[in-house]
Amino acid sequence: MTRSSPSARERIVAGAADMISRRGLNATSIRETAKHARAPLGSTYHYFPGGKQQLATEAVRHTGEWAARVLRRELAAGPVAGLAAFLALWREIVVDSDFRAGCPVLAVSVEEPPTDEVPAALAAAGDTFATWESLLAGSLREHGAEPERAAQLATLVVAAVEGAVAMCRAQRNTRPLDHTAEQLRSLILATIEG
Repeated sequence: MTRSSPSARERIVAGAADMISRRGLNATSIRETAKHARAPLGSTYHYFPGGKQQLATEAVRHTGEWAARVLRRELAAGPVAGLAAFLALWREIVVDSDFRAGCPVLAVSVEEPPTDEVPAALAAAGDTFATWESLLAGSLREHGAEPERAAQLATLVVAAVEGAVAMCRAQRNTRPLDHTAEQLRSLILATIEG
């Protein structure tokens, strides 16, 4: 059974995630996203009547769910396997884009919101980080980590990986991810074996 090709709406959301991961939210326009996704501009406004914030929110959720699926699958083999998979998916994005793309969740998180209210995209980013932390913490607890230690280590993993991705882009090499991977792996092993 073959998988059907993504719908125009799915292509637009994935295109927005890609554009945000490369340019950031403020430098990503609806028009450029439609062009990038090879979708008519009118379709973009049809599917996303809330405009750029709605599209950005869905792009963040799309990325969050995609990474969470990978984590859930790989964490079945334990937290070390989950960490390796989490690092590998970001490494692939950074390397395949020639260090031009990073994480759209982080990109949305670091830009100043247009108003004093918390925009939906920023709230979605917070939820995404929390989901990733929860998945990692759950696996750590299942493998013997104390609940508070598991929560703290999960936060460290997400923060370190996100920061390492940004450093890789700036330095145009994968050394930050490599160093982060080794240290986080050691911490996880010490936590679950100790």
